[in-house]
Amino acid sequence: MLYLIPTPVGNLEDITLRAIRLLKEVDLILAEDTRTTKKLLTHFEIDTPLRSYHIHNEHKIQEDLLARLETGASFALVTDAGTPGISDPGFLLVRSCVRQGVKVVPLPGATAFVPALVASGIPCDKFYFEGFLPHKKGKKTRLDFLAALPNTFVLYESPHRIQKTLEQLSEICGGDRLACVAREISKLHEEIVTLPLAKLVDAFKGKKVKGELVVVVAGHTPTKNKADKA
Repeated sequence: MLYLIPTPVGNLEDITLRAIRLLKEVDLILAEDTRTTKKLLTHFEIDTPLRSYHIHNEHKIQEDLLARLETGASFALVTDAGTPGISDPGFLLVRSCVRQGVKVVPLPGATAFVPALVASGIPCDKFYFEGFLPHKKGKKTRLDFLAALPNTFVLYESPHRIQKTLEQLSEICGGDRLACVAREISKLHEEIVTLPLAKLVDAFKGKKVKGELVVVVAGHTPTKNKADKA
């Protein structure tokens, strides 16, 4: 069977006891970056064999992995941080397993956007998860779509693009739209800032940040004119 095992996005104590046990028991661990995962395994004294599984080889090794799974092997799929398949490799292998009747066992655990969303102070009863925006072509189209949504939406963004994205969000959604930027989730320098978009633009202007960021933006609320109110 295939286990989908979340790994900590920051503090190593966020890993579950079940995850540690299964990482020791499976025949093979499929890792997005074996160097990153090796550090985690060393910390928890896990010596299970590792194999690279990432966006550049997932199509090539799919058939071989399925063949081994169908003969009774058990694999764990992990990414550098967070839950496999959430803006990370994993979907193709899971889909193939489901189609071939290989059991898939997902473990609950760490992911970056959920802590950011619930700590933002922005409504989270209904939300839309966008993940990473297109880098260039199609970005404006996606932002126009997101800006019109009535519910909160969530993005992932990189440090060198965060300023431009905040400026575009402020322009398209309006500078008074409430939003949140969360960085270093579950790490020593965790920061969660909730402000109107125009003020977020100023807050992050020239600021050096590390790691991926989560951006949470409140949904669109149509304004009513005086005639509508009457």
